[in-house]
Amino acid sequence: MTKSIKLKPISEELVLNRLRFENTWWVSGKIDSEYHDMQPRLYFGLLHQLVSETSVRRAVVLMGPRRVGKTVMMHHSIQKLLDDGVNPKKIAFISIDNPIYLYMGLEQLFALVRNAVADDNLDGWYLFFDEIQYLRDWEVHLKVMVDSYPHTKIIVSGSAAAALRLKSNESGAGRFTEFMLPPLTFHEYIQLKKFDHLIHPSSIAWKGNVNKFFSSSHLTELNKHFIDYINFGGYPEVIFSETIQANPGRYIKSDIVDKVLLRDLPSLYGIQDVQELNAFFTTLAYYSGNEVSLDVLSKSSGIDKNLLKKYLEYLEAAFLIRVIHRVDDTAKKFQRANFYKVFLTNPSLRSALFAPLEATDDLFGSMVETAIFSQWIHRYWFTPWYARWTVGKFQGEVDMIGLDNKSLKPAWAVEVKWSNRYYERPEELKSLLQFCEKNNLKSALVTTIDKEGTIEKNGITLNFVPSSIYAYVVGVNTLEIRGKL
Repeated sequence: MTKSIKLKPISEELVLNRLRFENTWWVSGKIDSEYHDMQPRLYFGLLHQLVSETSVRRAVVLMGPRRVGKTVMMHHSIQKLLDDGVNPKKIAFISIDNPIYLYMGLEQLFALVRNAVADDNLDGWYLFFDEIQYLRDWEVHLKVMVDSYPHTKIIVSGSAAAALRLKSNESGAGRFTEFMLPPLTFHEYIQLKKFDHLIHPSSIAWKGNVNKFFSSSHLTELNKHFIDYINFGGYPEVIFSETIQANPGRYIKSDIVDKVLLRDLPSLYGIQDVQELNAFFTTLAYYSGNEVSLDVLSKSSGIDKNLLKKYLEYLEAAFLIRVIHRVDDTAKKFQRANFYKVFLTNPSLRSALFAPLEATDDLFGSMVETAIFSQWIHRYWFTPWYARWTVGKFQGEVDMIGLDNKSLKPAWAVEVKWSNRYYERPEELKSLLQFCEKNNLKSALVTTIDKEGTIEKNGITLNFVPSSIYAYVVGVNTLEIRGKL
């Protein structure tokens, strides 16, 4: 007679040992060198302001895609608390995705932490819970913790940004503070790689949608790094590893794309056909920056249009893509959104799926546009639009439009080009000039490869700026704006 196997629960001592292993500062007084030696991201200071703010009873929800440095940033914040004199045994880090914590709630884990350090005092704690999305109904647990332990600061992180934000908004009103950590901006890339000598503040004021200006006397070298950023620059680990850059597909695709498409999204949304979702994402990635129609995609793929719409929502939730909506030549929104532009949230995702691009490749212009849009995506409170319209046989398009929040009229317009042609022939910018004239815009911005200057055309001031500098400036200004919010 075969005996049935009885599964024994994981012993409390085993859990306590794991907690001690994850929290080495309880003994050493500092975080592991693995994290300590890594350069902090430029967003670290903004996050730590929220972590160290204990007078407001709010948990911090750190959101962002995989591999952008959320876990590292949490450890850097722990080290800053230690440097500021916080008792090491009042700081705990727990990685929720470890199977040893399966079926354990946050309150139970907090009790085990206090047991591990022999401290029953509930005040003055800093609790860091990593990969919170693996805890079912995490938002309910977190809300109870905030209400039950008013003198404990709680910081959680998760990779499914939009899904986390949805649950945070539903249950955490007034109790959670969200912090979005996107992939690296070009500004961060330059700073982390210590190439900041290549670009410097400028007194040249562009009439457009930026408030701080930069220029470069080393444009050839800066553009070289911009190309590298487009191919490899979204993730901190990748930019410092030649091994990973030699085979980005093995690292980025398997560790970022595949885990999201094959594990995260199916578990969150109950997706049945993961291969279908994977094929859909691959198509969008290849044509990043191009306009898509769900009707056309549905007919060509045989997938129901409503299902494709859900796939778009899921991929946005995973922070793999961003959908940009369209206006006409008067900046009027369409009642039915049948067309979109879809951008990767970071251009290096495309290199991982296919191959790195050369600056002379036909598709490189689309990836420059993707790179510039990815800088704007860091402004999670604001989304640009694009304009496309048809008048008779003329088809017009402007790459990027900013609408005034109150009047909903165009505040600025940008045409993204990886070419110097239009600096020499500004009259060919017919769509941009027509859009500006129709919407009473006195200036617009056009990116180039390496040309910089101002040209008046048809009463419109065209500000020409190298794409690499514009991408850098958007990142600088975004960081400064977020610091003031």
